[in-house]
Amino acid sequence: MIDDFKHIMMKEFEMIDLGLMSYFLGIEVIQGDDGIFIHQIKFVDEFLKKFKMKDSNPVKTPIETGIKLTKEGD
Repeated sequence: MIDDFKHIMMKEFEMIDLGLMSYFLGIEVIQGDDGIFIHQIKFVDEFLKKFKMKDSNPVKTPIETGIKLTKEGD
């Protein structure tokens, strides 16, 4: 049934079958028997390289805890 659908779509639209999706719009897709998993490790890695932050220290909380934010900025 899936193959029939692909052939109908290929006749109607200009497209090709590239097989299982592995990377799309910055999201890596891993498809296996135990499920489909997505992550953005490659995107984040490129982002860190672009802004020269590749060697920065990772933290769980991106801001100091206990800080109160206000509109005035004080």
